[in-house]
Amino acid sequence: MRSTQRKAIFALLASLLLQPVLIGLSSAQLARTADVAAPSTETTSSVIEDSSQTQEALLRNTDSKSANHKPAGYISGTVLDQTGAISVGADVRLSSDGGSAPQETRSGHNGQFLFAEVAPGPFRLTVTAPGFSTLEFSADLRPGEAFLVPPITLAVATAFAEVHVKESPLTPAQLADIQLSEQTKQRVLGFIPNFYVSYDRDAVALTAKQKFRLAGKTASDPFTFVGVAAIAGVEQATDTFEGYGQGAEGYFKRFSATYTDAITATYIGSAILPSILKQDPRYFYKGTGSTGSRILYAVASPFFCKGDNMRWQPNYSNIGGTFASAGISYLYYPESDRNGAGLVIQNSIIRLGEMSFEGVLQEFVIRKLTPHLKKRASDQR
Repeated sequence: MRSTQRKAIFALLASLLLQPVLIGLSSAQLARTADVAAPSTETTSSVIEDSSQTQEALLRNTDSKSANHKPAGYISGTVLDQTGAISVGADVRLSSDGGSAPQETRSGHNGQFLFAEVAPGPFRLTVTAPGFSTLEFSADLRPGEAFLVPPITLAVATAFAEVHVKESPLTPAQLADIQLSEQTKQRVLGFIPNFYVSYDRDAVALTAKQKFRLAGKTASDPFTFVGVAAIAGVEQATDTFEGYGQGAEGYFKRFSATYTDAITATYIGSAILPSILKQDPRYFYKGTGSTGSRILYAVASPFFCKGDNMRWQPNYSNIGGTFASAGISYLYYPESDRNGAGLVIQNSIIRLGEMSFEGVLQEFVIRKLTPHLKKRASDQR
């Protein structure tokens, strides 16, 4: 009993002694906890002030960006040609002075074009299309504006012909070849050959080769055979050169003789002798002066000609060729119609007279009946 009481007394005394120590430790612990958990007034004020300054800076930055931003705009228009019709496929190029990359597009099926999201400021449009002159348009685009360009009308581009002159001009033979090519297109009423007439008074002299070529073209022309056939028919009907007889055999002999006359007269008088004597076999159209002077010029044409030196001289080639052809014909004409030199002289004089009459026709009639010459004259106007 006493032992138990003693233990209780000692326990009470121990608790009384330790209580102040425990209370002190508890107070210190509470003080440290308060220091960590609760910030001071200065710290709290500093944090609030820093947060307010950051918010103000963000607001100022946002306001600055909103003030500097300018909304983009649109540019549209229509491209037309000079007739007022829409121009499809025209190239439209947009350039700005602000340094932005150029934009390109093409006018659509309705002639319209559109550029979107275009930065505001000065701009320039360049419109091009094949066959038309380049056109430019400049203006200013305001922020957010939908700019409608006035109708752009393209003008047809001016054509320039570039002529290159060779260091060495055409030779006389080349120029004569060009003139001869035009000359062999001349046909009375569109089908009768009129190759031995030059309507260019300054025509270049022909070479020997060109003289033979002209003779060959005349002799082989289809109408030459038609003309020979007609003459043979008249001779058959009038029983000219009766030694040939009648019927098909007589007609064939007359046809052969007439064609041989034409061949020998053409080659001897217009190719062989002119090449040897250097004379021009063509008739040079006068076309000016009084009627009397032109008639005299035409009648005398079988007896005078231009030489290859472009000077007038006696036409030895034509006269000699006429008599030579008549002399050759003496070999194949019927014996009954041969009367020595009389036949040769007769045929030669007849042929020279025919040439004089042809000259008059050339001077006053034939030119008007040649379609090629009419067309050339109208082109020159």
